[in-house]
Amino acid sequence: MNTLSYKTVSANKTTVNKEWVIVDAEGAVLGRLATLVANMLRGKHKTNFTPHVDCGDNVIVINAEKVVLTGEKWSEKEYVRYTGYPGGQRSIIAEELLKKNPIRLLEAAVRGMLPKNRLGRAIFKNMHVYTGASHPHEAQKPRKIEIKNN
Repeated sequence: MNTLSYKTVSANKTTVNKEWVIVDAEGAVLGRLATLVANMLRGKHKTNFTPHVDCGDNVIVINAEKVVLTGEKWSEKEYVRYTGYPGGQRSIIAEELLKKNPIRLLEAAVRGMLPKNRLGRAIFKNMHVYTGASHPHEAQKPRKIEIKNN
């Protein structure tokens, strides 16, 4: 066996093949959906995954308002933010956040699964979340990804 024939391929910005994919969140469990989306954004499903390069796909998530939480999370899960002022810590439960802004519910779940550095912030910009089934990215011809609900 000729070991010199094996080459470790390290992807970079020019050699990355980025695609557009669409995921329907209707009836999907929030954490499982967020895991799938985070892996697609990061590019871990590709054979040429490189940890320090944005080699993931552009992900479109539709029907964000129809996502599901299991157990008592609708009434017990809290999302905490800080306004920047003294005493400015605000919290909201998942049920109220879904009514107010269902996009933020999914964005918070995916953002927590990405790296906490400038690469993670750049990767996060490749995710587009929409309420309802329509989106403005038809020109990119996104490929539909099926979620296994089990």
